[in-house]
Amino acid sequence: APVIAQIAKEAGALTVAVVTKPFYFEGKRRLLQAEKGIEELKSVVDSIITIPNDRLLQLAAKKAAFSEMLKKADEVLYYGVKGIADLITVHGLINLDFADVQAVMSSSGLALMGTGIARGENRAREAAMKAITSPLLEDVSIDGAKGVLINITCSPDMTIDEVSEAANIIYEEAHEDAQIFFGTVFDPEVGDEMRITVIATGIEDVNQVPAQPIVEMGQPKRPSLTPRGMASKTAEQNNVRHIGNAHSEEDRSIPAYLRAGTKPAEAAGNSEPAQVKSAANSGGEEFIFHDDDDFEVPTFIRKQAD
Repeated sequence: APVIAQIAKEAGALTVAVVTKPFYFEGKRRLLQAEKGIEELKSVVDSIITIPNDRLLQLAAKKAAFSEMLKKADEVLYYGVKGIADLITVHGLINLDFADVQAVMSSSGLALMGTGIARGENRAREAAMKAITSPLLEDVSIDGAKGVLINITCSPDMTIDEVSEAANIIYEEAHEDAQIFFGTVFDPEVGDEMRITVIATGIEDVNQVPAQPIVEMGQPKRPSLTPRGMASKTAEQNNVRHIGNAHSEEDRSIPAYLRAGTKPAEAAGNSEPAQVKSAANSGGEEFIFHDDDDFEVPTFIRKQAD
């Protein structure tokens, strides 16, 4: 099918594919093969209409014959394709041509095709609702369709109120900016019956997983812009200021002899070592730095001096 569709499209023909999916009991492998073929077909056709065979069960009674269900499916497909052809070939009160059909279905992707048939007093409303809610269609809705083609086939006694009611029901379900192409065909042979065919294109696939929104959980903490060298220098300055106030604050991290004002050399009985005095740049406090020999005095002796 993709090869034939490609040839038709290259020839300039409007290419619309109507495909079916296998029954559930035919197995997963066959279903995957069908889905792969549909994906390949999407890239070479203007519009594609997908009908799962399992939806046939909704067309007839529970104990209906299998052939009857298949007949119902063929009927929907027949009237859908016939409705498109009638818009172009059959003369009606309001005519549509091939250009209108092409404008709706050309390069439109996923499409919906439905046919509604009704009789009686409320035939217009019933036929319109059946056309846009066909049980054969696979998880698609006319809601939000960008292009809609409507064909109403009825006897010449059709009233303007019926036309308006049916068209409004379909229009309200489509996108507000959708292109609407409307046509009517008179057929005396249908009697009291009203037949409405709807082709809707530009429909979003509900099976497509939407993109997940990005949720911000909070602003991340900004990293520190302080250079590493500057941070180290600042820390050293803070330590110097802290030691400079050692005589006024009780800080156990400062040697005891500094807190007590006792020199380790005096506690050990040694002569007074050389001292270097310096003033802090900021506070003008006096700092005393001892020779390295002072620290050769054992710790327990310096503690006794305290």
